[in-house]
Amino acid sequence: MIETKTLTCVACPKGCEVTVEYEGDEIIEIKGNACPQGQSYAEEEIVAPTRILPTTIRVKNGALPLCPVKTTKQIPLENMFEAMQIIGKKEIEAPVKMGEVLIENILDTGADIVATRDMPKETY
Repeated sequence: MIETKTLTCVACPKGCEVTVEYEGDEIIEIKGNACPQGQSYAEEEIVAPTRILPTTIRVKNGALPLCPVKTTKQIPLENMFEAMQIIGKKEIEAPVKMGEVLIENILDTGADIVATRDMPKETY
């Protein structure tokens, strides 16, 4: 069954409205992209969508109860829920430095979970 999906491209600042006609994983036609990046973005979004995952991890003895984190690269959209479950079970000990790897190679995606800010120890 042929389907049509309209996407707002984020590959460049233009933000083109790209229309993709596809059947399963087969792209039939892409319209509306002003640059080649738009075509690549639309193909990936239909066939194998990925995202950077920004979230938080619980911190023990930290100045704040949560530390913001993100993946070091995009991971498959289909892995987001399972990755969030793993991250949700994790608790780290302060202090933490920005860029510190807190979970290596989450779900064998090649992406690490890293702190996106320093988290000092709680001071009394």
